[in-house]
Amino acid sequence: MRVLFIGDVVGGPGRRGLKAAMPELRDRHQPDLVIVNGENSAGGVGITERTANDLIDSGVDVITTGNHVYRHREAYDFLSRTERVIRPANYPRANPGRGHVVVEAAGMKVGVINLSGAMGLRVARLPFHEADSILDTLKADCAIVDFHAEMTSEKVAMGWHLDGRVAAVLGTHTHVPTADARVLPKGTAFISDVGMTGSRNSVLGVKAEQAMAAFTTQMPVRFETAEDDIWVMGAVVEVNSEGLADSIEQVMVPAPVG
Repeated sequence: MRVLFIGDVVGGPGRRGLKAAMPELRDRHQPDLVIVNGENSAGGVGITERTANDLIDSGVDVITTGNHVYRHREAYDFLSRTERVIRPANYPRANPGRGHVVVEAAGMKVGVINLSGAMGLRVARLPFHEADSILDTLKADCAIVDFHAEMTSEKVAMGWHLDGRVAAVLGTHTHVPTADARVLPKGTAFISDVGMTGSRNSVLGVKAEQAMAAFTTQMPVRFETAEDDIWVMGAVVEVNSEGLADSIEQVMVPAPVG
């Protein structure tokens, strides 16, 4: 089974860029399952039913999220209704949405798990313990984990913690692709961060001049999503019949223009 995982889609430019790039990505990688982090899909911050449906219409099977998932109150009911969009499992259990889902792909039952890091982010339970708890009862042939975290060290530790127990631990949140993609010794594909799907002429998807003004003046600045030079970033993981990874390949391609 081949899984295509796409990093944080930023705003309308990211959504449109992904949609334009999907035919070529499908032709090249032949994915059986497409997972996308969509927590920045609504105006650069958060997700709504409309932006989630935009991603699904592009051919996305499961959407993961992160710390901005609750930015838009109108999404709460949708998050509780849908099985296509998940939020970090280690948030309070009473919060809208679910933390993992099991889908079928290439004759396998695949658990998709969303976790948030605890360092610098607010969670109800440590992600390591939450991962253990989910895997203890997960009825699936393999599992893919989106670990949405600030610190590289916490992400690397999660990779080692789950090595041999899941097919992949794929880092999101920092929007900058890292150069450490590999299959760990017991068969788990790992990368600290897959990057973002948005403008490279930006500061993490925000118009560069606005981000620079915020840093240099220390004053509030209204951020807008940058629209130029859209790239799609992610990873492709080849999963074997034992539910572990044979390979991981980074994806970094410019979105077609026009």
